[in-house]
Amino acid sequence: MTDSTEPQLAAPGAGLPWPERLIANFMVKRGIRLSSRQETSELLMAERQLILDLVTPLSIDKATCRVLIQRLRGLEDSSRYWSVFMTLDHLRIVNTGIAEAITLLGQGKIPPREASTATVKPSAAPAPSILSDFANSCDAIEQSARSLSDLRTPTRYAHPWFGPLDAAGWYFMSAFHLRLHRKQIEAILKLG
Repeated sequence: MTDSTEPQLAAPGAGLPWPERLIANFMVKRGIRLSSRQETSELLMAERQLILDLVTPLSIDKATCRVLIQRLRGLEDSSRYWSVFMTLDHLRIVNTGIAEAITLLGQGKIPPREASTATVKPSAAPAPSILSDFANSCDAIEQSARSLSDLRTPTRYAHPWFGPLDAAGWYFMSAFHLRLHRKQIEAILKLG
């Protein structure tokens, strides 16, 4: 759906339906436990490249057109009416926060602000530089992970849905999160 009226969606930060949240929690915790640093890095970089392959050839009009998609499992209702560029802006915001969290956890510190899904919503009109900003934010995660000899940090920082995570948990979350939003971009492009 691509009409100009704003759909009525749940408020940012409303979360996921309870059964879906339980399944997502299981998948994330299992992935954190079973994925090596190398596997997480490969997944993160593969998803980054898949996203760039999808969005790089788009015209500005196509990339900035907001499309109402069906809610994907793992996606908050408030995130269903975004453009491709808005999705990239959201990823940039989250990736920057994850890179900072990994770095601070490696120093035994907890980030100063609470992680919240409501505070990472995108601008309605991100600049075309969002492509490079997104790519750079993925690189920032990789650099912060590489700066630590051990991602299994004793210090943890709470994710709003998955609870306290160490640096390895946040690193895995970044790749898992990219995959979800790559699927969102695919849905936007299919309808847009």
